[in-house]
Amino acid sequence: MTTDLPQTLPDGRPIPLMTGDERAMLESWLDFHRATLELKCAGLDDAQVRSAAAGPSELTLLGLVQHLAECERNWFQRAAGGLELPPVYGEGNVSGYGLEPGRGIREALEIWRREIARGREVCAGRTLESVGRIGEGPMAGAEVSLRWVFVHMVEEYARHNGHADILREHIDGVTGA
Repeated sequence: MTTDLPQTLPDGRPIPLMTGDERAMLESWLDFHRATLELKCAGLDDAQVRSAAAGPSELTLLGLVQHLAECERNWFQRAAGGLELPPVYGEGNVSGYGLEPGRGIREALEIWRREIARGREVCAGRTLESVGRIGEGPMAGAEVSLRWVFVHMVEEYARHNGHADILREHIDGVTGA
């Protein structure tokens, strides 16, 4: 007996694969976490996404979106793809957390989506066993497989989506997802 399960949750996020090919499963979990971040920002204005929840931390939803755009570029394009690219937001904001007065959530989400698309293009022909190299930081020069990059990015989003939960609840009381 087969049951046609929904492809998305009621909130529109894609349901990650529960069986099947490893790469497709990793991609589906990453897409789920990407959609979760976007859902956490939905319906908020620029002032709200700039709101920090727990001092002394200055972490914001806008900063998280920018940071994850940097992560997308760093891990999929630089490390896995071997491309030499500058930071998305410039050398003075390599983490992505710094906020510019003129940049709002709409622009940040467009940049983030662009980095996701470029990373997909760069990695499309690579296998999970393909090896890249970490370019900067304490592990500079270490080899990493594309599999490792996917696992790391699922972890990166999952951790930051926990932060996003707290930030969103602080902003307007919305919980869940």
